[in-house]
Amino acid sequence: MDFLRPAGWADALAAKAAHPDAVPLAGGTDLMVDLNFGRRRPDRVLDLGRIRELYAWETSADGVRLGASVPFRDLVGPLRAHLPGLARAAHTVGSPQIRNRGSVGGNLGTASPAGDAHPALLAAGARVEVASVRGTRLIPVEEFYTGPKRNALAADELIRAVRVDAARGPQEFAKVGPRNAMVIAVCAFALALHPHTRGVRTGIGSAAPTPLRARAAEDFLTGVLAEGGHWDNGRPVPPSAARRFGELAAAACAPLDDVRGTAAYRRHAVAVLARRTLDWTWTAHTARRARGHGREGGAPCA
Repeated sequence: MDFLRPAGWADALAAKAAHPDAVPLAGGTDLMVDLNFGRRRPDRVLDLGRIRELYAWETSADGVRLGASVPFRDLVGPLRAHLPGLARAAHTVGSPQIRNRGSVGGNLGTASPAGDAHPALLAAGARVEVASVRGTRLIPVEEFYTGPKRNALAADELIRAVRVDAARGPQEFAKVGPRNAMVIAVCAFALALHPHTRGVRTGIGSAAPTPLRARAAEDFLTGVLAEGGHWDNGRPVPPSAARRFGELAAAACAPLDDVRGTAAYRRHAVAVLARRTLDWTWTAHTARRARGHGREGGAPCA
């Protein structure tokens, strides 16, 4: 096995162009497990650990740009106010040691349907910044997942960063597992309210071959909030509408039976998580609105 260790980003792109089969290594929380158990034996590994720009993040009024190797630890800590949904997801990732190493970029590269970052990224409307010696492009996160553990990267491309718009409304993430920590999700659900556009976005994990949005549920809830004037009057969503939102979220799933849960249980759990996250986000929205921070075009969430 050849071990490539570029000192800078340009060198990394050149190495990937020369050796498209080279497997990127950053935090190593997925790849090293596969190597240690003999599940993978690539001819080349491309170590990105020396490229400091991948560990940097920037915030602005418009949002956050996360370097691909920014660890989950930073999402739970200094970036929590800027990326509330992603912070909640990051808090459920493994142990403190794993959160010190694992990253959103690594989650994206692995593209596991059960990756904890995916539902929150989908709900927030993230874009994946990828690059090669040919140039840079932005991929909407919902287009990034192409199959179980497959992504939209070309053979010579690397993930450089993840761009997430500023959170202008409440965001929530919840997952089901046999315990509260150190567990792969049986299923997961994220919901983000976007008051400035009067829209909602969802994200579902571990309940289909790829992470996905529940678009019919989003359209239904957007219509309910508009027709009932809820953005203006702050009234709760009717229980019947919340139930229907959960049903539509469950209908978006395409789960399988496996050792962690049955397909039927996953659909049921997604419906429950959808209702709960709706209750939590709407309660938070009305509280912010009462404080004068939840109007259209308001400041990002703190």
